[in-house]
Amino acid sequence: MRREQQPVGGSTELGRYLRARRAQVTPKDVGLAAGGGLRRTPGLRREELATLAGISIDYYARLERGKETNPSPSVVDALARALRLETHEHEHLRSLAVHAARTAPEPPIAAGGTLRPGVSLILDSLRPGPAYIASRTNDLLAWNPAGLRLFTGIEDWPVKRRNIARYAFLHPAARELFDDWEHTLLGCIARLRALAGTDPDAPDLTHLVGELLLKSPDFARLWERYDVKAHAYGRKTYHHPDVGTFTLNYQGMQLEGTPGHRLVSYYAEPGTPSHDALVLLDMTTYEPSEDEAEPQRGQSTPPPDEASSSTSRRRTPGQER
Repeated sequence: MRREQQPVGGSTELGRYLRARRAQVTPKDVGLAAGGGLRRTPGLRREELATLAGISIDYYARLERGKETNPSPSVVDALARALRLETHEHEHLRSLAVHAARTAPEPPIAAGGTLRPGVSLILDSLRPGPAYIASRTNDLLAWNPAGLRLFTGIEDWPVKRRNIARYAFLHPAARELFDDWEHTLLGCIARLRALAGTDPDAPDLTHLVGELLLKSPDFARLWERYDVKAHAYGRKTYHHPDVGTFTLNYQGMQLEGTPGHRLVSYYAEPGTPSHDALVLLDMTTYEPSEDEAEPQRGQSTPPPDEASSSTSRRRTPGQER
């Protein structure tokens, strides 16, 4: 007798995402009367969402519980409209639905930490603007001088612990550095949540999330919201203890050929105080630790025989460039 294939764990992620998003939509948001009596549900009730989406209450309940794992594209789109999802949230719901319908897991994507030759030159060419390469879970894999110094105090951590999300939630300097600290936290959460939706058992993800859930009440609080709005570009203001307050534009870009690796570059208009701050940040003295010489990390650190001429050398303010 042929055994029925069971869906993979993505169905659970689909149900959790639907529950979390439903809890964040109020009856007023969708034009419904709140009704009398005490509502035990913080957002929409299941029956309210099912009615708005034009599907049966039983079918929707099965979706949330992971009993139904193959919603049609039209059902997914109807739920997205009822939940008032933005474009990126809608796309995430579609990805979860596709993942839930699979009866066998796909081969995992290797996280990887090795960078292609030439990445250091790219990072150096972006100076004095801060720039770095990050993994899919926001590990810092490579950087130029300002790219590391932007996150004040992170250089005191061992190389293998340098992660943007870990820094934002756990480093004591982060709350003062970021002008909108909560917004930064949400961006970190969103990137990890999106990854958890399609690769929930990935070791690089589960290790980091487990640590942050244990050590950061803020992470635990925001993790349950299931927000997936990552910020690929925008503006951020920093209050840096070494060079003062400045505002930067930033742009993230996927690196082709290395799954999950992103180049993030910050910039400011030349001649502005913010650009002057970048120049100072780029010139700030920093002595790399021994573990930064690990070749597999791919840092923008010159080999000894090129140290005297490489543009990656860190200089003190006022030193001739």
